[in-house]
Amino acid sequence: MNIVLLDRDTFARDVRFASVADCRWREWPATRPEEVTARAAEAEVVLTNKVRITAGHMAALPRLRLIAATATGVDNIDIEAARRCGIAVANVRGYAVNTVPEHVFALMLALRRSLFGYRDDLRAGHWSRSNVFCLLTQPIRDLAGATLGVVGGGSLGQAVARLGAAFGMRVLLAERRGVATVRPGYAPFEQVLTEADVLTLHLPLTSETHHLIGASELARMKRDAVLINTARGALVDPQALLAALKSGHLGGAGIDVLDVEPPPADHPLLAVDLPNLIVTPHVAWASLEAQQRLADEVMANVAAFARGESRNRVV
Repeated sequence: MNIVLLDRDTFARDVRFASVADCRWREWPATRPEEVTARAAEAEVVLTNKVRITAGHMAALPRLRLIAATATGVDNIDIEAARRCGIAVANVRGYAVNTVPEHVFALMLALRRSLFGYRDDLRAGHWSRSNVFCLLTQPIRDLAGATLGVVGGGSLGQAVARLGAAFGMRVLLAERRGVATVRPGYAPFEQVLTEADVLTLHLPLTSETHHLIGASELARMKRDAVLINTARGALVDPQALLAALKSGHLGGAGIDVLDVEPPPADHPLLAVDLPNLIVTPHVAWASLEAQQRLADEVMANVAAFARGESRNRVV
């Protein structure tokens, strides 16, 4: 069985992909869309993290039998085309239940306690010139007693909710926007927007969730609220977010994902220097432990497919 990994540079070099019996392995550091067909020409299994696999690619790859996503999200794969072509698609689930929530709380704590603002003030010499032992130039807010709004009730959202409860936060799980009936254990989406001191997003990007958080949603939020997005960049309208931060309506934002990745240097959220905006380069998922767990799960999916078994199948 021929296996091709299209974007090995997505992973740290220390991460190892286990071998599968009777397989021939080839990997590429990165692959452009126009290179997919040639590089996967002999492949029965293609591994991809963010390289798009389109209907055109599938039609040009008659040997292809399995697309193994090295991620949970499969929005880069044309699922309907795979179904029509009889090509299996598998993803990885649950590998990030520690790393993403930890990153969420790293962003949350940094913003609520103004860590970067204090770092800048210290570098500017303000502490050395203080007439008392400490420096109180930036707001500091505890998580205990604050309201955490979680949008997305999957494994990551639930894990973040558990950490929030451990910090002593009041946790609200948001119901889907626009539904008539609110499920037990959930709160209406609009209520969560207005009551959250911290709002964190953990849901896939679809036509319904594109720009889920825009100008009107940000206007509903508390003036000192913090928004965290470690899911998909296009869940948030970047121009609306920037306007809310600049106007002082929003207390802060911790963003790990952008609507274009890698982003242009002049992306609106990268072209500003705001102490209450933290942008990290899509690394919430990427602890070494989580990367290795993901690689192990991917190869377990491939091995199961080789045995004729269905494991973590999307199609």
